[in-house]
Amino acid sequence: MTTATRDLFERYHACWAARDPDRIVELHTVDSLFHLHSGQEPARGRDAIRQAAAQLLALVPDLTFHQISLRVGDDFWVVQWQLTGTAVTGNAVLVDLADYVLTENGAVKEKHSYVDGVAMQAAMS
Repeated sequence: MTTATRDLFERYHACWAARDPDRIVELHTVDSLFHLHSGQEPARGRDAIRQAAAQLLALVPDLTFHQISLRVGDDFWVVQWQLTGTAVTGNAVLVDLADYVLTENGAVKEKHSYVDGVAMQAAMS
């Protein structure tokens, strides 16, 4: 099962790296939750998740994910990233992010993203 979860992680990350909200939500369950823990409410369901992903990607048009560490279990993964790019404000982005993802039946059930809010706020101002 861990191999299937690892495969889902690889496919899911490829969608984010391709900056494709439509492909991202295809890998979520219908009743999935996406929560960027930086002050906003969680997005619930594919339509809301697609919108949240598109908005996030629009903030940093050249967003790049640098994987620091990854742990995969039968129904979850935890990954640490360093995000880089240029914010729409023109400021450089160098932000730490940790994702905790729960899976169900080969799809993302919940995605919790914990971001360095101070660094993100500095990049966005």
